[in-house]
Amino acid sequence: MTRRLGLALLVAAALAGCGKRQPLRAAEGATLPQKPATAPVQPTPDKLLASPAQLRPGRSDELLTKSQVRPDDHFNLPPR
Repeated sequence: MTRRLGLALLVAAALAGCGKRQPLRAAEGATLPQKPATAPVQPTPDKLLASPAQLRPGRSDELLTKSQVRPDDHFNLPPR
């Protein structure tokens, strides 16, 4: 019982350390990607990770606001 509790506490402590965040930077000996040809300055790592609004469009959950009768569909046939 105490071994399981100790193991659970050890795992919980290890997972708690995963939440630490540091500013992103290039690894030692590595460089950032080349500056895009049309960019006036080299983008920072945070700027490279930020996605523009065009990549994350808003949801369009249009709820049914009024009931409408469907027209007859000639191709909606029962299975044979």
